[in-house]
Amino acid sequence: MTDHAQSHAIDVRYLKIIAIAIPVILANLAMPFQSLIDTAIVGHLDNAAYLAGMGLAIQLLSLVLVSFNFLQYASSGLAAQALGKMTYATPSHTNNAPLLAILQRALLLAAAIGLVLLLIKPLLIKFGLQLLAANPDSAKAATTYLNVRFWGVIAELMNFAFIGWFAGQGKTRYMLYQQGLIAVLNVVLTLFFVFGLDLGLAGVALGTTLAFWSGVIIALWLTTLHLGVSWRALFSIDKALVTKDSMLRLFSLNKDIFIRTLILTLSFTWVTRLSAQSGDLVLAANAILLQVLSISAFALDGVAVSAETLSGQAAGRRDWSRFSLIIKRTGIVSYGLAAVITLIWWLIMPFYLPMMTNISEVLALAADYSGFAIVLPLIGVGAYWIDGIFFGLTAGKIIRNAAIIWAVIFFPLSFWFYEEFGMLGIWLSVWSILLLRLLVLSGFLLTAKLSGSYESLQPNP
Repeated sequence: MTDHAQSHAIDVRYLKIIAIAIPVILANLAMPFQSLIDTAIVGHLDNAAYLAGMGLAIQLLSLVLVSFNFLQYASSGLAAQALGKMTYATPSHTNNAPLLAILQRALLLAAAIGLVLLLIKPLLIKFGLQLLAANPDSAKAATTYLNVRFWGVIAELMNFAFIGWFAGQGKTRYMLYQQGLIAVLNVVLTLFFVFGLDLGLAGVALGTTLAFWSGVIIALWLTTLHLGVSWRALFSIDKALVTKDSMLRLFSLNKDIFIRTLILTLSFTWVTRLSAQSGDLVLAANAILLQVLSISAFALDGVAVSAETLSGQAAGRRDWSRFSLIIKRTGIVSYGLAAVITLIWWLIMPFYLPMMTNISEVLALAADYSGFAIVLPLIGVGAYWIDGIFFGLTAGKIIRNAAIIWAVIFFPLSFWFYEEFGMLGIWLSVWSILLLRLLVLSGFLLTAKLSGSYESLQPNP
């Protein structure tokens, strides 16, 4: 290794991994915190149909929006690799144009997708609730919420792009600033609209929508500070960087990640459908318990972002010895964090459930199955961690193929679980989604390691 390479080697110390992860954990927790507040408010309106409707609405939004979170993963992987190449070749670089171009392409794509979703909103809500097998009362509540919340879809998709772009460069504190502002505004506005103006479910949705649009503005401002550019430069396209080849790579990567994410979202939508078929009581209880998965996933994603950022930089330099070390150390930190989160959930669960609802039947059923939710961090951490490794590689085709493989196993397995075990089968289905993702991607990683060629995992630049 040359003196230049040694002096600019990727820092893979445990402290570095944790330093990247902590702001992401705090920023990410702000995201499910919004759904948590919304659910808690609705859970105290003394109507199980409202709570069930909220669960349906959140799941449908996940189906629609999370299907496009390739905007986050593509932006993160591409930004990390671009930064790795730039700092390795010219450590004192001042040309941030390639990084800005990555963000601009992602934001343009987010705006285009969001506009289409807004235009077809009535159809999405109607057919989405039919897909989820909503009962009339819960469907009415979900529709009330979604009719308002859809006005923020463009902002939420842009939010994906900003999160990925900041994370890929290791600028995780900017994520914290942006997501923290969104969370605070959401709580304040939602409480005002619901209890101050008595807008009910529509007020819950309006508070979240306005908070996300505010987040776009703060993210744009943070971008000008980070790159040292003017607001005008943010909206000026460099045609030399927005080339046919760069757009084709972006669309190719987005296509593969979209397929993977769509499969993942459909899997959780299937779980929600099974809950809905079991009645509003089961649906409401699972809506509360699955918040545990949402909160835990966003926390664990902090280390996954570390894995993604560092593996992406290593891949950009073709530094495969560092890449191997990154796999090991981020895995250790991930499982250590998962153990801590599981312990926390075990301690706070008796306080968490009454906070989420005062409906006695829902509370009793949720308590009966809370043990399955408590261990979700340990069950799911491997899936999030290994996703981060492959997203850092921008290995879109492998990510897509892995999703197809585990989906072929999951859906018939889940159907059998539900038919045989009912409510227990629903929770075994949730566990199987997480474990199958880890097992299949681990197979690809192990095959590359045994062949001595991690480089085979990464597409040609």
